[in-house]
Amino acid sequence: MRVSNVTVKRRLLLILTLGLCVFVVFIGRLAYVQIFENDWLTQKALDSWSREIPYEAERGEILDTRGKVLATNISSPSVLVVPRQIRNPSETADKLSKVLGMTKQRAYEKITKKQSIVRITPEGRKISNEKAAAIKAMGLPGVFIAEDFKRYYPKGNYLAHVLGFAGIDNQGLTGLESYYNDGLKGKNGHVAFFSDAQGNRMSSLKDQYIPPKSGTSLMLTIDSRVQSIIERELNNTMETYHPDNALAIAMDPNNGDILGMSSKPDFNPENYKEVPPEVYNHNLPIWKTYEPGSTFKVITLASALQENVVNLTKDHFHDSGAIDVAGTQLHCWKRGGHGEETFLQVVQNSCNPGFVALGERLGKDRLFSYINKFGFGEKTGIDLQGEAKGILFKKNQVGPLEAATTAFGQGVSVTPIQQVTAVAAAINGGHLYEPHLAKAWIDSETGQMVNRIEPVQRRQVISAATSKKVRNALESVVAQGTGRNAYVEGYRVGGKTGTAQKVGPNGGYMENNYIVSFMGFAPANDPQIVVYVAVDNPKGTIQFGGTVSAPIAGRIIGDSLSAMGIKKQAGGLEKETRWPEQPLVKVPDLIGLNKDDLRASLFDLKLKEVGNGNSVMMQSPKPGVKVKQGSTIMIYLGDKKKRDD
Repeated sequence: MRVSNVTVKRRLLLILTLGLCVFVVFIGRLAYVQIFENDWLTQKALDSWSREIPYEAERGEILDTRGKVLATNISSPSVLVVPRQIRNPSETADKLSKVLGMTKQRAYEKITKKQSIVRITPEGRKISNEKAAAIKAMGLPGVFIAEDFKRYYPKGNYLAHVLGFAGIDNQGLTGLESYYNDGLKGKNGHVAFFSDAQGNRMSSLKDQYIPPKSGTSLMLTIDSRVQSIIERELNNTMETYHPDNALAIAMDPNNGDILGMSSKPDFNPENYKEVPPEVYNHNLPIWKTYEPGSTFKVITLASALQENVVNLTKDHFHDSGAIDVAGTQLHCWKRGGHGEETFLQVVQNSCNPGFVALGERLGKDRLFSYINKFGFGEKTGIDLQGEAKGILFKKNQVGPLEAATTAFGQGVSVTPIQQVTAVAAAINGGHLYEPHLAKAWIDSETGQMVNRIEPVQRRQVISAATSKKVRNALESVVAQGTGRNAYVEGYRVGGKTGTAQKVGPNGGYMENNYIVSFMGFAPANDPQIVVYVAVDNPKGTIQFGGTVSAPIAGRIIGDSLSAMGIKKQAGGLEKETRWPEQPLVKVPDLIGLNKDDLRASLFDLKLKEVGNGNSVMMQSPKPGVKVKQGSTIMIYLGDKKKRDD
């Protein structure tokens, strides 16, 4: 059948129209892509061509309260390879293996991986600058040195459990490094270069550099002067007594600032893998829970005074050596007891039956109410991970016996940081603060403060008047009671000893295995520091808090106050000497005296003369200072100048 010309023309016109429509669609799509999606497509192409060499951000430094560096960074480059750019894999593997201390086979496997960029891990990760320079000098195609940093702790084991450490990726893993990781870590940068499908660098496109942004530095409440004293004393304690462990905390009771904190055994944060996890994972001051013993009596004392159930000087108690509670004999540490005593003497003597009597006067409801108010049974909120909250009797399980043992610190489980925080509240006017380590965030570039972290007061537990009574009672413990070994001449020290039985694996108390402790503060009339020391199972000594821990705490308190510039003061209670102790001798004023007139008046002291002449021009120690009998006084001799008429 023959098709007419008209039909043919129509069909051709239809095909032409369809063709034009398709062409218009293609042209429109091309125009849309060129005009509206050009940037997106260009970026996609660049992304597919780009290879990034990372530049690790520096973590912010960690500083003490006076700006001393406690944690910083050192350059520690890493090796990366772009496998497609490596011209001679065998030769490259051989050269890299010799510098990095790895087998040639392992190096070859790394650099021939089917990946765009490969890290040589772990041998090429965080290497020394010398190794990095050696690799750069080889000029190996496809081998790059990335700028990395390694965390550096300039004081080694110093403050290890508090600072914690960062891992190979500069991620905080424990301690403050972990708790404040988001602020410290910064933001990584990179250098991006462009290569084709064969891995060849595209010289027509410039490299792009995105600089890293350093993390913010963290200033702590830690005072390195106090921390150094704590470290010294705990190291000496470990050498002298070989305990299972030892710890110390120093706090400013007026705001919750942690001035120092340490526990032994410890570790170097840079070499944490060399010690067992139970060493670096257990920050004892916040993690360890145990029966506190007599240091807990401070809480019972404060509660009884606040509720006006006792007058320390007028009310009396007879201690026969034991007290019967619900058919159970609770004994005093002194066999035969202390006899007739005031309740102030009950505190000074750390008399368990006397504190049972105080607990009975309070009653279990009021006693446990104050225990909760002082923060026991809950976390203190300190800015460290892993804090325990301790264990208290459940209220419905507290009978007369449980209430009695709680009153003198047995049968409850608390942490050291809870005890320090509670005692700080008892002696600072009654204010319970959250203990804290962070003081401020500091801009790493400018050194300017970005944000100050303010103290947090949780509540008022007791009145200022009650707090003053507590301070006075605890000062008498150090001057006249079981805490005499913590006495510091020239500073009014208050405190309480503790000797806590340890619960064994079978649930019973262990024999001859105690945690001996001391809680102290000074000056007693205006506390600036509260210190807690606990020594777990000291060897080769009588295991009493007054014997072992009190002198340690006394040295920490005295030396710390001196380092902090807090002047000694007159007044306060005189230390009561007991055999075999000898009373101290006050140094007389010798300046201006003739040396021939000195000897008769210094029978308890020795003289050492310096210089020539007949008159004392200077002396050391100064007049009024108390020293041990038989101490040597340095006198500086000269001649008085005659006045011209």
